[in-house]
Amino acid sequence: MAVPPGTCYGQTDVPLAETFLSEAARVKEKIEQLPQPDVVISSPLTRATRLAAYCGFDNPILEPRLKEISMGDWEMQRFDEIADPRLGEWYENFLKVTPTNGESYEDLQRRVSACLDEIAQTYEGHVMIFCHGGILMSAKVWAGICDINESLKALPDYGEVLSIEL
Repeated sequence: MAVPPGTCYGQTDVPLAETFLSEAARVKEKIEQLPQPDVVISSPLTRATRLAAYCGFDNPILEPRLKEISMGDWEMQRFDEIADPRLGEWYENFLKVTPTNGESYEDLQRRVSACLDEIAQTYEGHVMIFCHGGILMSAKVWAGICDINESLKALPDYGEVLSIEL
């Protein structure tokens, strides 16, 4: 993302980084090795829909529950400039503490789990989802790959492809 280092963002529709095309090419190469999807779903944020389009999926189903975590009033502020006293509490317990007018990681986990449950019940075959790092961490918890307390250690790199059984 074309965001200065140290900037807090989640659901803000930030501009793509100059490295987007090379990162997207690596993702496309990885997913070309997978079975052709029967359904393609994407977060409505541009960074997900543009990646889907680059990979050949111009019209994915847009699912708002696949947006990244909401950082509320802290969105697009530098972490070292956030004056909200809740920031310290959040650093100590991001699982439960909610950024002002945002959502905690547990809130995100509930949102993503409900979405994945619905996707699993609604669609058959191979489902491809274009989303964000926080969503991938939550999906790993949902799939039993890791525990919620360990999921931050499972933060994916840009362009990571995760395969899970729905």
